[in-house]
Amino acid sequence: MVIITVLQMRESFKLPVMIYLNFSDLNGGAQERLLESSKKDVEQKFGDDIRKYAKEHCTNFDVMIEEEALRNLYSYTYVFNI
Repeated sequence: MVIITVLQMRESFKLPVMIYLNFSDLNGGAQERLLESSKKDVEQKFGDDIRKYAKEHCTNFDVMIEEEALRNLYSYTYVFNI
């Protein structure tokens, strides 16, 4: 089972988000859970701005959230438990 811990102190202290992963379970399901976590994070932080941009430029909001969630994954710091 993947253990995912996201430190929410990132916003108040400008610290990077740390994700703790169990190295024995990095399958597709674990990757999907990470992406879903990132989507929620992006939507919580930037959802209104992205929704406004999508409406103004006639683009799909869900596609934009997914693209931003993928970019957001690169901002996380990963710690692997082996």
